[in-house]
Amino acid sequence: MQDKKVEFTSPKWTSTTKLVIALLLIAVFAALFFRFNHILGPLLLAFLLAYLFYPLADIIKLKIKFSWRLSVTIIYLILFIVFIGLLTWGGLTIFEQLSSLIKFIQVEINNVPSYLEDLSNQNFVFGPFAIDFSQMDLAELGNQLLGVVQPIISQLGTLVGAVAAGAASTIGWVFFSFLISYFILSEARGRRSDLVKINIPGYNQDISRISRELGSTWNAFLRGQLLIILLTIVIYTFVLVVLRVNFAFGLAIVAGLARFIPYVGPVVAWTTYGLVTLFQDSTIFGLESFQYALLVILVAWVIDLILDNIVVPRLMGEALEVHPAAVMVAAIIFASLFGLVGVILAAPVLATAKLFGQYTFNKMFDLDPWSNIERKKYDRPKNKQQLKKFLEIIKSLSQRIQNWFNIKIKKNKKYGVNSVKKG
Repeated sequence: MQDKKVEFTSPKWTSTTKLVIALLLIAVFAALFFRFNHILGPLLLAFLLAYLFYPLADIIKLKIKFSWRLSVTIIYLILFIVFIGLLTWGGLTIFEQLSSLIKFIQVEINNVPSYLEDLSNQNFVFGPFAIDFSQMDLAELGNQLLGVVQPIISQLGTLVGAVAAGAASTIGWVFFSFLISYFILSEARGRRSDLVKINIPGYNQDISRISRELGSTWNAFLRGQLLIILLTIVIYTFVLVVLRVNFAFGLAIVAGLARFIPYVGPVVAWTTYGLVTLFQDSTIFGLESFQYALLVILVAWVIDLILDNIVVPRLMGEALEVHPAAVMVAAIIFASLFGLVGVILAAPVLATAKLFGQYTFNKMFDLDPWSNIERKKYDRPKNKQQLKKFLEIIKSLSQRIQNWFNIKIKKNKKYGVNSVKKG
């Protein structure tokens, strides 16, 4: 006599049970979020690295015929060597530049009221234009400015000092992000969908569409925004060195970080350039300190104008589709939650939140979830003619700046010879 197979069936949950379980899960995740929010930044960085290096691992696997795990291991081994090299070669230099820059501003900012008081007694002539500050109470303005800026500079100095003092902790978290991203990428086994596995019955098409939209957003950020930041740092380092500005590399890093925060970032960067050039000991072409500061700020404004109106549209287009004011607010909020990583990732995270918000809104009102969500495209330079035109503009601008420098140098040499003859 054969035993009958007993079929076990699990009872279905009622709506009340589902609601209670959902609320409990939300409460647990909220508690975990606030308890361990200090590791969210490194975790975000880990997923970002895994997503960033996936195409490279795929190329190694296809071209060299290595296994997926070996391809990922080679990439992270090279990345580890590069990181150690940069850490030993440039890490201390960067912190030293930033610390010296902030200390310089902390000391010289106290001289702003007296400098503005002296400035109110002078007249400046720029060609046909004359500027008279005698009608303005610049000393009072300087005191008010000092009251606003000093706390900010003090906080920046504390932040840089804390980062430098906690360098071991910072390096440890970076290694934590590398390790987590290595495991995420190596376990994907060559399938992008396995980076983050989500399988909800009935929603596979929606998940696939969301993945494509998010891929477009993060591609624009990774291959666009980060390239722009690197380009900004390189350009500003070169220009500020040519203009003989002190702390050129530190100011270039400030310029690069400023591009993460629309509106406020550039203004803070220009103010920093002005303060440094206003109080440094030497200038170029025999200019007064005020004229020299205006020149540096003007050059910085032109550089940012070129980057914003020529370079950024070519590299990124409108892929993120978020308002700059919203990015500014998000950067401030994320900075308080996740630190520097939050500032860097504010724009793509905001674009991601916007996508999920639009999807949720449409689903709640029984609308087509994709009715007002168009497929974004990652805009690259459309053809060689656009790139050629951009290079011609850069060449023309460089030639004009060089001609202006040559004229100034000739005038200075002429005046120097005349003064020697008179002596």
